[in-house]
Amino acid sequence: MTTGANDAVSDQPFALLGLATDLARRAGTLALDGRRSVRDMATGPTKSSATDLVTEFDHAAERLVVDHLRRLRPDDAVVGEEGTSVEGVSGYAWYIDPIDGTTNFVYDLPSWCTSIAVTLDGVAVAGAVYVPVTDEMFAAAAGGGATLDGRIIRCSERDETRLALVATGFGYDARIRASQADRVSRLISSIRDIRRLGSAAIDLCHVAAGRVDAYYEEHLNAWDAAAGLLIATEAGAVGSDFSGGPARHEELLVAAPGVHAELLELLATTSC
Repeated sequence: MTTGANDAVSDQPFALLGLATDLARRAGTLALDGRRSVRDMATGPTKSSATDLVTEFDHAAERLVVDHLRRLRPDDAVVGEEGTSVEGVSGYAWYIDPIDGTTNFVYDLPSWCTSIAVTLDGVAVAGAVYVPVTDEMFAAAAGGGATLDGRIIRCSERDETRLALVATGFGYDARIRASQADRVSRLISSIRDIRRLGSAAIDLCHVAAGRVDAYYEEHLNAWDAAAGLLIATEAGAVGSDFSGGPARHEELLVAAPGVHAELLELLATTSC
């Protein structure tokens, strides 16, 4: 997709998705090129804690997306992980995570991505998650299903929780992380195994593609989960909080329909 200074992008979900995928690819490619130009990034500035890393490429990728959105969708709100907070008047809001999985990025591990979602009055209408190292684009528009590189994807048909492969993530605060690890130790005997890859957006897309059967996590931000959650649910997964209520980024379980209810019970009995 090529956009010029006077181009406009319509409010149609698939037009918004086209913009989201284009910008996710551009920003992710910028970050990947930057990472390949630096030999050692294992130390650097932090945000919420000493383990919450941020790099110059997080900021550069976010600026790229924001600059395009301000030109092409000037009436929309824009919220970015690295500090962007632009109010809008259209009812549309864009949520940008320029590098989800920054620790992986810094350590040159492949599980990091650029995640972009757009909502209308708080409801997600389009989302894109681009994984630069593997050149994979996960995408969805509300009501249109989910795709990986343009091919329709569906979540797992797993219906035995004891055979479910479950992804999760840990917070940056050491005390919260210890509590989350304790939950894993109590949950793991009831499922096939746990995967912890370090990117919420990628984990959610792996649920969408059937690569894992479920994902749960707490204390996420809107930009972490907005695109991946839409992609997973458009692929047939069930999303909720840990009480079975509406999915929310502060407390999120997304699972194949056949294991969602039992995983809810397990999360309740292993509560932190």
